[in-house]
Amino acid sequence: MRYQTQFLLSAMDAVHFPASNAPEIAFLGRSNVGKSSLLNALVGEKAAKVSSTPGRTRAINFFALGNPDQPGRHKLVFADLPGYGYAKISKSISSEWPKFIDPYLAEREQLKLCVCLVDSNIPAQESDLQLIQWLRHVGRDFAVVGTKVDKQSGNERTTKLAALKRGLGIDDLLFLSSKTGYGLKELWKRVEDAAGLSE
Repeated sequence: MRYQTQFLLSAMDAVHFPASNAPEIAFLGRSNVGKSSLLNALVGEKAAKVSSTPGRTRAINFFALGNPDQPGRHKLVFADLPGYGYAKISKSISSEWPKFIDPYLAEREQLKLCVCLVDSNIPAQESDLQLIQWLRHVGRDFAVVGTKVDKQSGNERTTKLAALKRGLGIDDLLFLSSKTGYGLKELWKRVEDAAGLSE
């Protein structure tokens, strides 16, 4: 299904979260994992700004996805959350994030799926493992996605997929590449299934 994408708003507190009742899909990951590139690859346009400096996103950025034939009606909302685990971000900024990120992930009724991005080229990180454990704790449905697989051969991909599954303690992990489109179709199916939009 083809969606038309529109930037909705940026929010740093629950008061400013969108009033839309459309199902929401949250994208989370380390600051240099390629969240913006993935979002743009999914929607087929440059909706999210890709920065050369990791950790630029300070707020939750919301994007509305709708049918071009029905303007104003949202089928889906994508939420791009600030990255974590980037050492150069000041503590004063990162300490503010839980005040609006934790309530969003734990309490947002519209949130149907958390897409957790991990870099497929490095071993499982403690911060990624903590995120997965926390989402399990609050009962959120999530999908773990390994990015940047275009840098790997077929054998490397198989080996790293198995290592990441072990390191993160999960059975299901989707590998994809924003550059080549590898795995995007499978992720779209996961997103639409979670949002109740499967045909």
